[in-house]
Amino acid sequence: MSIDLSGKIAIITGATGQLGRVIARKLAQCGADIILCYHSNAQKARDLQEEMISLGVRATAVQANIRDIHSIRQMRESLTSGFGLPDILINCAVSQYEWTTILEQDISLYQDQFETTVIHNVAMIKTFVPDLIQKGWGRVIGINTECAMQCLPTQSAYIAGKRGMDGIYRVLAREIGSTGITVNQVAPGWTFSDRERQNGSEDMGDAYANQVPMKKRGTDEDIAHAVAFLASDLAQFITGVYLPVCGGNVMPTI
Repeated sequence: MSIDLSGKIAIITGATGQLGRVIARKLAQCGADIILCYHSNAQKARDLQEEMISLGVRATAVQANIRDIHSIRQMRESLTSGFGLPDILINCAVSQYEWTTILEQDISLYQDQFETTVIHNVAMIKTFVPDLIQKGWGRVIGINTECAMQCLPTQSAYIAGKRGMDGIYRVLAREIGSTGITVNQVAPGWTFSDRERQNGSEDMGDAYANQVPMKKRGTDEDIAHAVAFLASDLAQFITGVYLPVCGGNVMPTI
């Protein structure tokens, strides 16, 4: 049994990021045509576009500000007249910042996280889901985090945004479930990515790994595999899920 996404178009926000690029590569390997949505790294987006094409699929790179619904709607218009509209939404983008305690965290960073998690996802949903409803098929997949369950010190702004995102996804799953569209979240733990491989720092995080039931950290490939599964027809009756991919480090309860 294999995952076949041939004939589908997937859009990945944050496509030039550590997880986004691996997810794009995995979906292309499954046969999906790829829309690489990026904010500022145009050269990396072009390089990824060429890589996707080399895998035998169509690919395009489009710039958008995921905090701004008008920018996302402009992206949709450009796709309508050219590449085609997506069947699969992978909302991966989020801004990075330095974590500290609630008492010390700059209040502007709470707004920043709200914009790049909640507003980002709502804007993508409002812009592209109506097209999925017309088709009667679609996938909406958001990248959340195990941190949303942990609520550990210094994580407050990040968690506030991601828990807000979780609420949006659960409500949307109920609102559009009858249309044939699934709505799910993948929640990575602390994963190995290209950054650590390039820096030769794959042995970092031993203390973290020791608390994980599987006694190791996952990889960006593990996250991409979960996304590919949820994007496929193998997951056609799975919706409203928050799926941790973290070796059991967090476990949603019943």
